[in-house]
Amino acid sequence: MSATSTIPPVAVRTGRSLVDDELFGRLVSFLVEHEKRPLLVAERIMDQALAFLWMSGHRQDVPLSPSTDVDPGWHTFMLHTREYADWCEEQFGRFLHHNPFEGPLRPRDAGAIRSTVTAIEAAGFTVDHVLWGAAAECNPPACCGDGGGCNRN
Repeated sequence: MSATSTIPPVAVRTGRSLVDDELFGRLVSFLVEHEKRPLLVAERIMDQALAFLWMSGHRQDVPLSPSTDVDPGWHTFMLHTREYADWCEEQFGRFLHHNPFEGPLRPRDAGAIRSTVTAIEAAGFTVDHVLWGAAAECNPPACCGDGGGCNRN
């Protein structure tokens, strides 16, 4: 038996796995209808938004921020108020407000996006780097998903 055969496979998590299929489908349908996103893109957005939200509820010590492409997923979930409130209570024991951090809103900048992507990956979630604008080493306009207006701090 080789040494590698004793290492258990690493489970990869998805944001999608954090809600049941029925709710995920409704959230995706909302993105398709109201945000005019293609179905496959809407599924990717919602998956990443759920992973981001899970991290936001568990890691308030790290500056986290959704990219412009991921943020509509959070907004979509919040508009489903009962489901969102129940999910927050189940996951965190509290409601996760749109600004879950104390003090002023944190800017959506390259540093916050990198911290977010790193935290999501460290928790074992799959990261869709295209939606985070983090596929490259902060080469504008891809540095933070916000195009040329992003703060490079």
